[in-house]
Amino acid sequence: MSEGRPFSAPTPPSVPAPRRPAAPAHQPASGGAAPRPEPRPSSGPSDAGRPPGGSGVAGAPPRAAAPGASAAGTSAAGASAAGTSTPGTSAAGATVPPQGASPYPRPAGAYPHPSGRPAHHRPAHPALHRARIVKAVAACAAAAAAGMLVLRGNEAYAALDAPTGADSRLTTATAAGTPDPGRVLQIVAHPDDDLYFMNPDLRYSIAAGHPVTSVYLTSGEADGINAGAAKQATTAPNKPAYAEARQNGIRAAYAKMATGDRSSPWKRTVVATKGGGHAEVDVLEAKPEVSLVWLQMREAGNVYGDAPDSLHGLWDGRVPHLESMLASGTPVKQRFTYTKEQVVRTIEGVLETYRPTTIRMQDPTPGRFPDTKRYTDHQDHFYGARFVQMAAEAYAREVKDRPHFAVQNYVGYFNSSLPLALDPGEAKEKLDILDTYAWLDRQNHCGSEAGCGDLKVADHPSGNRWTDSINYARDTSTSWLTSDRDHGLWAFKVLDGQVAVWHRAGLIGSWSGPRLLPGTGMDQGISTVTLPDGRIAAFGTRTTFGTRPADYRREVVYAVQRDPGSEEFGEWQSLGTPEAADDTWTSDISAPAVSVDGSGLAAVYVRDGASGLRGRAQRADGSWGPWENHGGSDLHGTPATATDGAGRRMVFAATTKTVIGWAQPEPGAPLGPATHTGLPETTLPLTAEAREGGVRLWFRKPGSGNVRTALMTGEGGLKVNNLTDLGGLQGFGSVTASGHVLAGRTAGGRLGSDVGIGQPWQRSPLMFAGAPSSTMTGKNMVSLAVVGLDARLYVTSSADEADAYLAPWQPVGPRSTAP
Repeated sequence: MSEGRPFSAPTPPSVPAPRRPAAPAHQPASGGAAPRPEPRPSSGPSDAGRPPGGSGVAGAPPRAAAPGASAAGTSAAGASAAGTSTPGTSAAGATVPPQGASPYPRPAGAYPHPSGRPAHHRPAHPALHRARIVKAVAACAAAAAAGMLVLRGNEAYAALDAPTGADSRLTTATAAGTPDPGRVLQIVAHPDDDLYFMNPDLRYSIAAGHPVTSVYLTSGEADGINAGAAKQATTAPNKPAYAEARQNGIRAAYAKMATGDRSSPWKRTVVATKGGGHAEVDVLEAKPEVSLVWLQMREAGNVYGDAPDSLHGLWDGRVPHLESMLASGTPVKQRFTYTKEQVVRTIEGVLETYRPTTIRMQDPTPGRFPDTKRYTDHQDHFYGARFVQMAAEAYAREVKDRPHFAVQNYVGYFNSSLPLALDPGEAKEKLDILDTYAWLDRQNHCGSEAGCGDLKVADHPSGNRWTDSINYARDTSTSWLTSDRDHGLWAFKVLDGQVAVWHRAGLIGSWSGPRLLPGTGMDQGISTVTLPDGRIAAFGTRTTFGTRPADYRREVVYAVQRDPGSEEFGEWQSLGTPEAADDTWTSDISAPAVSVDGSGLAAVYVRDGASGLRGRAQRADGSWGPWENHGGSDLHGTPATATDGAGRRMVFAATTKTVIGWAQPEPGAPLGPATHTGLPETTLPLTAEAREGGVRLWFRKPGSGNVRTALMTGEGGLKVNNLTDLGGLQGFGSVTASGHVLAGRTAGGRLGSDVGIGQPWQRSPLMFAGAPSSTMTGKNMVSLAVVGLDARLYVTSSADEADAYLAPWQPVGPRSTAP
């Protein structure tokens, strides 16, 4: 594949005259960004070199069909071994939390309409008024037409939350003939990675009734000492017993999340795996849609240090196989070993059995600390995630009769160095679950001599502030939905490791898709941009494995629409990567951010492994220049970029303390130097959009979930104008903004939206993966989309009127099918 093949020659548009912003209200400058800090271990216990909180910090997966449904009985959560069985029990239905309203009314003029006028301005001239009425009638007709399409879809989505009747033949929460609410499969390295790094998403999914299965690659045996700091020296090591205690703690935590009773019983069975070994599968009897899969491989026992007998060593070929580490009390009695290929096949077998529509996994490229060059995450976490990547690619390639699936990656240990993403209430709920796992009361509720929880974390169940945060490692872009000049809509997300495209022709045309563009290995996180000739270009990153472990590589790629309005796209073209070798920064580059300046030329930006900004800019002949280092330090997450009213490109990136920005002095010029904006600290995801002659940023207030916004202007240097707190419904993650609509994840995991001044925030029934996205469709309509946990696209719209509201949600494409 050629690197940096040019777009066909762009036609530079005329550059609009710059709009002068209103007198800016400058923010006081804060200190510069500090170098990327290495988390300071808390005073709690640590095992064999791992930070407090267990040998890894765990993630919680969603559960689907009970084991026993696997073809030929070979999958890891599939067929039972001799003498074991899985009960078929009906699942309880889900409930929908009540609609929420924000106590924080948006200040007047907090974020004006893109044109610069107030969002609900009415023209005074009669002719203009008549024109507006004609447009409104047309919009109403469009909405009515769309409504005919969405009514059935909305009824279908409502059914996702309807209770299912008892049926002993059902092994999921989905009854025959009803839409599938989606099945979540979480795959983590250690028991507790799910609780620390994937909650509250895990708790939200269980509460909503989604089938949830969590898979643990290793036993997490560490040094075998199940004791706090005070008793470490006097407690004899027993690795099988410590592994059992951690299993008991996980079962108690899941039972509490699902039923409120930590002692709720489990059905424990043995299943043969596709890799030739055996796994334990636990099904919660009261909620059989919740299950746990224990693969019980040996863990590294060290966060950073050399440990050949580990997933890392197996991946690199330093050991030919990895041994099992069976927990005491497990029904699995036969020891086994796995080669690298057998680990991949074992995980693939789990995917075949549970047929997930959402896969949650850890970050395969977490980077290193610049000063010590140590990994920013546990080596089991990211090498385990690489095994999951490889298995998911094989599953997508080899298993054709399956639903589509999306992937979500989670930040691990480095959460402790980032601004806190959760509000106090959510953080407390998360800590309560860790308290259960840590077995704080020491009551023998599980009846096990090994113990009922992980006493290593009992001194500090919050870990290194991990219970105060959650961050997605990728898929935070809100520019994956876009509109064309004919008011058609295009959506781009990664399903099955390929970019899926959904398309609606015109304002009231029919939707098509998902259609998967050729090319595999695509990572989550697609950004789009419209070129001057009207074509759409999609940018993302792609992971390739190669024949050697050192060949692991992540690179930036793009594909361009063949003609405006065409559903055909050209091949993926590579822009390479600023990271020369995987060993340097673990291939740690962010998803790309892309914009087109007033000269009609595109540029793409990523945060590199050294926490700086890198970019490639398009030349006048359509080719691409080299990767340039734009400086900055302590950058995290994915950059955001947009072009102001004067055609100047602006780029922004969050640090642990503030936001850093870059701006072109004029269209076509090189990007200016890194500038400290003086904005207060934010949680990671940033959204940028051209507004009011400048670029408006949206982000969240740490420890709150409230949405904030500020207008950035570039006349005479980057300036911050009118930093405003817009309130919200708590929550975390990316916020999308178009016209008068704001939307993002709320507390409870559902989509919250704000559709105009004076109206309360509202919560929809939708739970979704990644970030929402929105776009202006014409001048007076906003379209909003998410991809649900069922890997389906859902869209809605809202007219730009004083009494604006969201139309019913419309699902697009075939629904998932239950296994």
